Amino acid sequence: MPDTQREYDRRGALGPAIAKATGHLLNKFTGRGPTKAHTFVSDELISVVLSDTMTTGERSLYRDGGAQLVLALRKAYQQAMGPELIAAVEALSEQRVIAFLSANHLEPDIAIESFVLVPRAAADGAGENQRDGAKAHADGARTMARPPLPS
Repeated sequence: MPDTQREYDRRGALGPAIAKATGHLLNKFTGRGPTKAHTFVSDELISVVLSDTMTTGERSLYRDGGAQLVLALRKAYQQAMGPELIAAVEALSEQRVIAFLSANHLEPDIAIESFVLVPRAAADGAGENQRDGAKAHADGARTMARPPLPS
């Protein structure tokens, strides 16, 4: 099989696998998974768009004017889930995640989990200087420190 076909087959299976893993982890941490999850895969970025993620309690808080409380709660969930989400994406994609970004929108109820990857061509060490520990960014994104992937 030509390399381009093998890469197409790998990516074709990768998106649904990452969507499933992300939905499973969301359910594990919040008690409810999304009704829809769609993954976009490129060489340096994987993004998962999740729909209908809020729990009944979060919906009630939102309706009663607690939008900021719901967003703060979601941010806490995402920080707690981050290491497991990163581990799942790294295992499935066989690429190192150098940054994890997560955001929520309440109306409509949509969440996005994005993973910036070390490009395959740079995986031989060019991206190593970017993994010097967890770093907070002004927009709330975090770069998570990760141990090396097994060979």
